[in-house]
Amino acid sequence: MKAAIRQHALELGFDDCRFTTAEPPESAARFLEWLEGKRHGTMGWMERNAVKRIDPQSVLGGARSVITLAASYDIGDGAQARPGQGVIARYARYADYHDALGQALGQLTARVQSLAGEGARSLWYVDTGPVLERDLGQRAGLGFIGKHTNLISRRLGNWFFISEILTTTELEPDEPERNHCGKCTRCIDVCPTRAITAPFQLDARRCISYLTIELKGSIPEEYRSAIGNRIYGCDDCLEVCPWNRFAGEGRLMASHRRDDLGQADLIGLLALDDDGFRAKFRGTPMQRTKRRGVLRNVCVALGNIGDAKAIPSLERAAGDPEPLIAEHAQWALGQVRQRSGQN
Repeated sequence: MKAAIRQHALELGFDDCRFTTAEPPESAARFLEWLEGKRHGTMGWMERNAVKRIDPQSVLGGARSVITLAASYDIGDGAQARPGQGVIARYARYADYHDALGQALGQLTARVQSLAGEGARSLWYVDTGPVLERDLGQRAGLGFIGKHTNLISRRLGNWFFISEILTTTELEPDEPERNHCGKCTRCIDVCPTRAITAPFQLDARRCISYLTIELKGSIPEEYRSAIGNRIYGCDDCLEVCPWNRFAGEGRLMASHRRDDLGQADLIGLLALDDDGFRAKFRGTPMQRTKRRGVLRNVCVALGNIGDAKAIPSLERAAGDPEPLIAEHAQWALGQVRQRSGQN
């Protein structure tokens, strides 16, 4: 049955498919300690579902196995934007991966059910359920957890989405992957905000991806300069991983690429109203941060670039009815005027 499931997964476009048990991950205690240290910031949903996250059987009663899957995405040229442009994390330059992978996962789950027979139950997730999918992925042999706390595959690098199917069907587990970071500390050294506080330890409250995506309020001023021209996420720790030399874009995600998001015109984005924002980012990961969050980030990026050409746009944004945008526009105006000697 395993061979048939794996073969169908590859036919659907997944780049790898591995199997593990539905026992709690060995890292459960460390996850709870991480939560107790409040290093998850304002992501309260992690804390609310903590009990489920550490035990797959509390998510699907009677679960015996977890099928873990990888779908590779773009590993093209480094995200160095042209002057006046903003950088969007590579994963967000696609249609929303929840939707892009969901159809294939549904088809694979149906195949699992047909092979398992009557009485079997299965449930799939793609970063949507209370599952420690990274940890299960390592135990299944999908990859190993790097010092940047992301999953790394020796064959796929670290540019891939993780998804999983929980099932009551018992499937022989694959061998876990051991760590292959060695003495490398590139990801730790490159982090602009020192969010990787030690090998395998991340303080999300300092991470640019958290600050520009998950954080709903004001970005602390101590981190704004380090954000640079990033307006949605940060790939720095992923880009420097040496295992990426084997990476490549997978077939499943290739058809969902949004090439129009490769370069972000910051001044143009700042002019978007609610309708314009929805039209531009509908169906992408960026829509979940909403106009208020993305334009907050755009203001920070313009403040860091410091080009006086942005002043008229920032002045209009400083009067935006959304207080979050107005606050960050005021900060950006101060930065630009200081650099251009207009204070």
